[in-house]
Parts: sequence; structure tokens; C-alpha cells
Amino acid sequence: MSKRDDLIQKYAGDLRTKCKMEPDMDLLTKVTIGCGPSIYDPDAETVASSQPDELETVKNNFLIRKLGLTEGPELMEAIDAVIETYGRSERNKYRPVVYYMLTKHFGKEAVYG
Repeated sequence: MSKRDDLIQKYAGDLRTKCKMEPDMDLLTKVTIGCGPSIYDPDAETVASSQPDELETVKNNFLIRKLGLTEGPELMEAIDAVIETYGRSERNKYRPVVYYMLTKHFGKEAVYG
């Protein structure tokens, strides 16, 4: 398996064990590919959920630009809900997992169609 395939399996494991959901592997693969080379950088691969600037970046670059959502309080509420599902105390919140859950939350799977 390639390094990317190994990472996708790791993200699927997090979705199953930490988030208690069975991943749609096709969508998870597409979301992971959409993250580009950031998945290979240990710092960029994770979302620093305790840093407000990082959450703003997720909101602006992913929810608004990528998913095409409109600015509003529901965006940060969704990010907060995803972080809660992942586990606030969880040290490594992988970007593709967070993006996958946000994509599912807003029903925007078609973006990756």
C-alpha cells in the first residue's frame, strides 16, 4: 500500500474508534486527496482545535471556499460539534477526519462527486 493508503486507513480507524461512525471509504479517500500534501506534514495534518485562528482557517478555507457554504454562526457550531465528537482531549485531530465529518454534517458529499 502507498503512504496515502496507509494514512486513509489510519483516518478510517479514528472515525470508527474515536468518532463511533462507519466511514464511507470512497468519500474519505476523496476528502484525503483534497487535503493535498498537507497530510504528509505532521503539523499541517492535524487541526489545532484549541487555537481560534486554526478554527477560523477551517471555516474560511474549507467550509466557505471548498464546500461553498455561507458565513454564519452555524459554521462554527458545526466545527465545535465535530471537535466534540472527535473528543476534545484527543491530541491528534486529523484534518481529513475533521473535514470528512464536516462534509457529512452539511450533506455536501456532492462536492467530492
